[in-house]
Amino acid sequence: MAILHDNQAYGKGLADETKKALNANGVTETLYAAYTPGERDYNALVSRLKGAGIEVMYIGGYYTEAGLILRQAKEQGMAVTMIGGDALVTKDFWQITGAAGEGSLMTFSADPRKRPSAAAVVASFKAKNIDPEGYVLYTYAAIEIWAAAAAKINSVDPKKVAEAMKAQGPWTTVLGPVSFDRKGDVTVPDYVFYVWKNGEYLEV
Repeated sequence: MAILHDNQAYGKGLADETKKALNANGVTETLYAAYTPGERDYNALVSRLKGAGIEVMYIGGYYTEAGLILRQAKEQGMAVTMIGGDALVTKDFWQITGAAGEGSLMTFSADPRKRPSAAAVVASFKAKNIDPEGYVLYTYAAIEIWAAAAAKINSVDPKKVAEAMKAQGPWTTVLGPVSFDRKGDVTVPDYVFYVWKNGEYLEV
């Protein structure tokens, strides 16, 4: 297994936390390496992966580079599975990889469009020919929470609203009840795995 990252806050943070969790559970990666974002040719990196016999690569980074690395790996004949984070939750990833993206895995929150609490809002979006995929409903819920917290304390001061959001939940949202801990993280994260198949990502 290889763990790759782009040396940026999101990508390296994701890679480092993945490495930490794997190592804590007795799994040691064969290769931990950085790549330079924005390049078009990653064949040197792919050759390194191939030489190390990599079968699974976890990538902390964005869909453009991830797609290129995977496509070039498959072009070099590697039978490798890519796993990534929510930055791969875009059909642009498949436009880069084509069939090479088949079977790629990624973590993302469970599809909120399927929740009963979202039914009316989803119907409203679809009536306007808009599919509220990806982060649309999460953004909608964030605005619902911010507005409710501001109304509750009768203030739009950002610090006061943020404190109210953390201290006074749970909040009723399109996602269902949402509350936060003192750090501002949601108390019930709902990340699941998705797999790319035939140009679509499906919850596993």
